[in-house]
Amino acid sequence: MSNDSRVWLNGNLIPWQEATVPLLSHGFSRASAIFDVFGVHVGPTGPAAFRMDEHIKRLMKSAGLLGMEMAYSAEEIVEAVKTTVNVNHLGRGIVKMLAYWGEEAVIQLVLDSKLDLAIFTIPEGEDLALDKPKPLSACLSKWRKIHPETVPVGAKACSNYLNGYLARRDANQRGFDIGILLGTDGFLAEGSIESIFIVKDGILKTPPLGRVLSSITRMSILQAVPEIGIAVREEPISAQELLAADEVFTAHTGIKVEAITRLENRELPNAGPLTRQVMQLMDNIIRFKDDRFYDWFQSL
Repeated sequence: MSNDSRVWLNGNLIPWQEATVPLLSHGFSRASAIFDVFGVHVGPTGPAAFRMDEHIKRLMKSAGLLGMEMAYSAEEIVEAVKTTVNVNHLGRGIVKMLAYWGEEAVIQLVLDSKLDLAIFTIPEGEDLALDKPKPLSACLSKWRKIHPETVPVGAKACSNYLNGYLARRDANQRGFDIGILLGTDGFLAEGSIESIFIVKDGILKTPPLGRVLSSITRMSILQAVPEIGIAVREEPISAQELLAADEVFTAHTGIKVEAITRLENRELPNAGPLTRQVMQLMDNIIRFKDDRFYDWFQSL
């Protein structure tokens, strides 16, 4: 990051390099931090956040699921985001909100203090490759998605992403871009950071909530595609159905839709006809070319 980038930390704007925590902080040494990330786009009147209200709502929900207490209200976080975006002159990029216990916890496992809150703005760049979809290869991971009775999978918690890290590492070592996790029940769950959609006989399908993160991009696709006449279902998807799908694509905050063109040893279309429709729809939305979804953006 540039030396003049500022981070909002507990009500103060500080240099990026000073946004640190002790190594023995609970958030770091106990992996108890939670976070959320959303995109900022250049709209007709300036920077605009994609569904910021839903992302802040999910951050609050993550804290509740883990028995944590936020120090700031949703309204206060909105104002903090606006301040951070404007002081850093963010155009296209992302905002990352990180809530954590910054206090040291050598022995104590359960804390009752309110969470610290840091807000980062990260501009578009080579590392992010925002809005630049590329064909993906994918495999079924040797790892399974963490069971919802072990930790709340609906919480966007840093510790939950160790599961995703292992799936991505396994896939990369086997020559694939991403690993797709099945649940412990053997049904399709999600990728490391991606929701998974399949197409079979003209029907768009994705796994139901319960064993997967409540992705805002996933929700947006489910809400938007009926507007262009695409039938969509949330239902359990077996590994066999995934492997036999006509089309498969991923969805996440940075790149709304990316086609999977190789699944295990099977070649798939480089964005099949339905995938192309969804890709175009989401691209139109984030480029403010579809006024049916203008209310998904909040001006910053």
